[in-house]
Amino acid sequence: EVLRTRRLTLRCYAPGEAGALYPILSDPVTMRFWPQPYDRAGVEGWVARWLETYRSHGYGRWALFETATGTRIGDAGLIPTRLMEQDVVDLGYIIHHPYWRQGFAEEAATAIRDYSFRVLGLPRLVANMAHDHAGSARVAEKIGMTKVAEFDNPRNRGIRTLFWEITA
Repeated sequence: EVLRTRRLTLRCYAPGEAGALYPILSDPVTMRFWPQPYDRAGVEGWVARWLETYRSHGYGRWALFETATGTRIGDAGLIPTRLMEQDVVDLGYIIHHPYWRQGFAEEAATAIRDYSFRVLGLPRLVANMAHDHAGSARVAEKIGMTKVAEFDNPRNRGIRTLFWEITA
């Protein structure tokens, strides 16, 4: 277990976990702001990427569960990446669509922001989302991020993308 909030538990992925994650990352409604839903091989690669990122950086994206029920509701965490010609740590999350509009993204993002600054000592976090993803933009704003730029994202069909940041 990496983090626990009032309603959520975040923990590292384990090898062999892709099958349990597949229903979320393959869901077209949940993944509508992503380039495309993932197929089985893509979900296997997703889990493998985060296992490697844990080793190389000490953090990554984590499996996200509703604590009271133990139900897997998504994925959230920190992505070391390059955006807008900058090396950044991107705060990201995917909430399975049956759990939208219940405050889970904001709750997870707040906990990850605090963990990033207080425990990991990161100086800055960014977030990026499709320009028409109003829910994610609201989450970024609610956790104290400021929109600093827009760009056409070559990794997401060239769509207009909002770039947000917060510093410790």
